[in-house]
Amino acid sequence: MTASSASSASSAARCSADETDDSGLLAALLDGMDAALVAFAADGTVTHWNHEAERILGWTATEAVGRTGLAGWAVRKEDADAIEAALAAAMRSPGRQVHEFALLTKDGHRVLVRTQSSAVRAPGGRVAGVYCAFSEVHTQMDLERSIALSEALFEDASWGVVLIDADLRPAVVNAHAARALGVGRTALLGRPLGELLAQGVEELECALQHVLAEGAPQAVADLWVTLRSEEAELPRRCWRSGFVRLSSPLAEEPVPLGVAWLFQDVTDTKRAETEGSLLRFRAHQLHRAGRAAAECPDPAEAAAVHLDFALAGFADHGLVDLAVTPAPRPYGAVADGDAYDEVEVHDEAYDTGGEASEASGTSGGSGGSEGAGAAGGAVPPSGAREAGATGADRGRRPRRAPRRGTPRLVRTLSSPAGSPGPSETLSASGIPTPYVPGHPAFQAYERRGSVRTSAGPASSAGWAAARNWPDGTVHGLCVVLRSRGRTLGVATFLRAPARRPFDRADADYAEEVAARIATALDLAGAASL
Repeated sequence: MTASSASSASSAARCSADETDDSGLLAALLDGMDAALVAFAADGTVTHWNHEAERILGWTATEAVGRTGLAGWAVRKEDADAIEAALAAAMRSPGRQVHEFALLTKDGHRVLVRTQSSAVRAPGGRVAGVYCAFSEVHTQMDLERSIALSEALFEDASWGVVLIDADLRPAVVNAHAARALGVGRTALLGRPLGELLAQGVEELECALQHVLAEGAPQAVADLWVTLRSEEAELPRRCWRSGFVRLSSPLAEEPVPLGVAWLFQDVTDTKRAETEGSLLRFRAHQLHRAGRAAAECPDPAEAAAVHLDFALAGFADHGLVDLAVTPAPRPYGAVADGDAYDEVEVHDEAYDTGGEASEASGTSGGSGGSEGAGAAGGAVPPSGAREAGATGADRGRRPRRAPRRGTPRLVRTLSSPAGSPGPSETLSASGIPTPYVPGHPAFQAYERRGSVRTSAGPASSAGWAAARNWPDGTVHGLCVVLRSRGRTLGVATFLRAPARRPFDRADADYAEEVAARIATALDLAGAASL
């Protein structure tokens, strides 16, 4: 054998080996496709048939390859002409052609498939055949619906949708979630959740870790969170959240890609539910207190019962101070604060820091129903004038009528300050409670309404002691006791730092309780001490 013939033989062997490798690679690619594929030569002979086509139609590659056309075995004869015409048009046209055909399975059932056909050209540009990739229509429609749903969730959904990766960092965020979190969509990506939430991040991360390990929970969860971007105002929000674990559809075993977190802001709904529940509870407490007080032979004991029932879920301490009329002063003596009408209090240490109710109107004349014999005669509100002023009096310098002395408030009922227990009825010693001028109890008495006050973060130390209230008190609510048109005293409700400040709804409830306590004490004659 010459050298040239040996070289030619080795080249042919290498070409044969390359063709064998290429054919093996092509067969592996065809069998690994997710779509079914069938290829035809220029004369219509089937040249390729992969495993997915075998799965859908039931015909094996051995049975399919070498047949001419599909008519009579993979397609009904009635449909064969339309399918062959479509394949011929794909051979003549550039690009891909999409059609829907009805094919036959090996057991005779019809399957509607969506096909993509394209011509196969030889190196010289000559048409060598056509390939046809197809899948079942319902599978393709499921895929399209999934893609459309994903795009809609991340664009137009009324729920917040956040895709959390396995490292518990946002990977994809829709517009609603970005608005709820108060930052832009791209600014959220890859950031730890602790940089977005000031409170509630531990509960959220625990839920995400549970979903990654165990799967989606059976029901939605309400998570209370506080946004870090508005931490100064503490905008506490309630997000009703659902979680779905995401796994790769391409892996043989489920590999978690992350968690889809869907949430909706239900803060207003939860607050409305809480307020409704609170109103029902308080109404039930008033009903129970009335039933229990009706069984008390002593009206003073009934007043203590009303105070005890009011404290449940409302305040930590309760005090009741009754007013007694000051003793007559010697002729010509003028005490501080008694010479003129109500004195304005300018001491910032006793600024209520809360909303006080307006003083109720008084009747014409000098006293109305607040006669000298009434216990703790009420002081007219600041700025009140004689209703009987005539036109001739207008223009004159008004004379400020001397006011009766600041009432003496004597402690009558008190809840235990140290340990829980029933309220105690104190002995009638007549010693006034050492409240300083401008105390919220005096303000409530003079205004015939309610006064709310709070310590604030900067002045909590010594705040309660300065007002002669139990240690640890940071919120106070003083409510006047009125019965039969008379002011009997003041009821005070106190809260510790664990509770929120009193609001307008709390003042309304306290006024209702105070009216019942005043009626019982008036019946007991305790106001005549």
